[in-house]
Amino acid sequence: MPVSGSIDFDVKAPPEKVMEAIADVESLPLWSSSHRKVEVKSRHDDGRPARVWMAISTMGVSDEQLVEYSFEDNAVSWELVEPSGQQKSQSGAYVLTPSAKGTSVKFELTVDLKIPMPGFLVKRGQKMALETASKGLKKFIEEGK
Repeated sequence: MPVSGSIDFDVKAPPEKVMEAIADVESLPLWSSSHRKVEVKSRHDDGRPARVWMAISTMGVSDEQLVEYSFEDNAVSWELVEPSGQQKSQSGAYVLTPSAKGTSVKFELTVDLKIPMPGFLVKRGQKMALETASKGLKKFIEEGK
């Protein structure tokens, strides 16, 4: 059964800078403790990543996944290209809105795990993913790459 979560947060930077940081997927291991290694396999015509391979580890569970990124003016989203070792599916998105403080960001993530896990572990993993996506990205942008 898929598990979804979302979080809203503010970044003291313009949307263009936030989008630039999100599109810099090779830097994910610098601000996301779950990401061990990231390789861009293909790029869109504008140079942004299209297909990206990632080695991740969360709560002692390691996985490798291939995701497809899509970019719009104010949003970036991704989908798991094919089931990974641990996931049937995954989709996520960052939606950016200019604000008085810089940028208001909404992060959404839905994951469907292959292996049944106790509810409290799923919730803990979800909380970690949301916190990393918000606090890690915010710190990465505001404190400089």
